[in-house]
Amino acid sequence: MDHPGELQRAEYDLAVLAPNGLRRGRSTGSCATAAVRAALYRLLGGVTLQQTDVSLPDGRHYLRVPIKAVRMVEEGMAEAEVLKDGGDDPDNTHGATIVAQVRRNALGEVRFFAGEGVGTATMPGLRVAVGEPAINPVPRAMMCAAVAEVWQELQPGPAEMPGFDLHIGCREGRAIAPKTFNPKLGIVGGISILGTSGIVEPMSMASWIASIEVYIRVALAACTPGDDKGDAVAYLPGKIGRVFVAQTLGLPDKRSVQIANFLGDALDFTQQALSEEGRRLPLLWLAGHPGKLAKVLDGVWNTHSSKSNMAMRGVARVAQDMNAAGEGELFPPALLQQMKEANTVEAIIELVRQQDAALSRRLWSGIETRIAALAQARVPAVSRIEVRLFDLEGRHLGALA
Repeated sequence: MDHPGELQRAEYDLAVLAPNGLRRGRSTGSCATAAVRAALYRLLGGVTLQQTDVSLPDGRHYLRVPIKAVRMVEEGMAEAEVLKDGGDDPDNTHGATIVAQVRRNALGEVRFFAGEGVGTATMPGLRVAVGEPAINPVPRAMMCAAVAEVWQELQPGPAEMPGFDLHIGCREGRAIAPKTFNPKLGIVGGISILGTSGIVEPMSMASWIASIEVYIRVALAACTPGDDKGDAVAYLPGKIGRVFVAQTLGLPDKRSVQIANFLGDALDFTQQALSEEGRRLPLLWLAGHPGKLAKVLDGVWNTHSSKSNMAMRGVARVAQDMNAAGEGELFPPALLQQMKEANTVEAIIELVRQQDAALSRRLWSGIETRIAALAQARVPAVSRIEVRLFDLEGRHLGALA
């Protein structure tokens, strides 16, 4: 049995369902690593594997991966194919064929190349440098470890390991890529080889959050010191506020990130990325409807309706606080009661606007300030946060331009 025996790892059993009852799968990184192992066995030992065992990054498990095909494509180069199985996750690469072509080089190192259907990075901020194949660091480390394992398995003794060129491709990659985030991220020519654990967890929300982190890193990398728009990025829970960011702020598309319901994760990713780079971001804009962003007033950072209550209570509380601040009865008791009983935030917007347009602007400006302060506490590497709230028609609610 082909197995990295010296590691004494246990097999990771994909037949055991995830806690949500869905089937796990193999990441593109695991598939590429299995293909590398199979190609090396053919190149170095003349052996055609039907399956191979991939060491997982946790240091405790291996994953048994079937091999679709192995062949010599020319003298000195072997090729292996692995079918991607994403389990029950809604994965665009599920069913795709991951390919590895392997040959020796004279440099004594492992080099990575984008084969047909794997993209190349063209924008900064990704986990790989501009001009490099879109193969993330963990899959690269897995493949480097696989090369060393196979060499040790087939060449016992003191012989020095030569270098190898790994061309990683995907048969359907060019067709799949437009269905992924790659075009917006500046990855051209195909898919990315991804994975941090080697296992695909069947949770679309997890992959969504992971994609937001990538978008944020790209947005931060696109900030140019001294440019005419300032060093700023903007996060939007949805489409509302997009016109403001593009036209009023003039921020380019790559510096505007759709964060969906994951404001807390987005701020945490921002803090992590800035800390890693040892720099600060002068300005972060949060723009959107208060139905999402005002939930922060209640300490809610995942704003999905299944994870939180609606924002009316927090909005009404701000109005009460404004009354209690000694500024007189800005919000009459009847209006406050209506606000508390409103079934949507949009209803509150209309109630207060009809009562007094100037008071409405004052309320929402105060809420913008409070949201900014709460967000600021979560991301200290950002010098200033500005919040702009809009109604469903895209009209700014606060008093500021």
